Amino acid sequence: MALNKVLLIGNVGKDPEIRHLESGTAVATITLATSEKFKDRSGEQKEVTEWHTIVAWRNLAELAENFIRKGSQIYVEGRIRTRSWEDQNAQKHYVTEIEAQNIQLLGRREGTTATVRPQQTPVTTPVITPAELAEDGPDDLPF
Repeated sequence: MALNKVLLIGNVGKDPEIRHLESGTAVATITLATSEKFKDRSGEQKEVTEWHTIVAWRNLAELAENFIRKGSQIYVEGRIRTRSWEDQNAQKHYVTEIEAQNIQLLGRREGTTATVRPQQTPVTTPVITPAELAEDGPDDLPF
């Protein structure tokens, strides 16, 4: 039995790069940073950042094109893929990427200028306050 599963939550380092293949298939490359904070042996606070290259295809690429911007916080589920190629000097190169199977938008880091594109209308969810909830009372519950 084998399992190749990656779960990441992080901040997008730059706007996604979107390409369209000759067939019309959309491909997005997203640079994602994940950070870990800890105290070293001397008690000093440290932060280590890992950078991941996320590759998203088709609908996920369109999601990235329309909604993901530098500073966006996203959740990515995917699998690790390593590809290789030879350059003009016959030197072999390897790259390890995360092939996205699911992406969820979580928000964005404070202070970023990421915005939804003008043709997109943001969806707002009504907020119910505890006072409004108390007004309805438990008798109004549908179960």
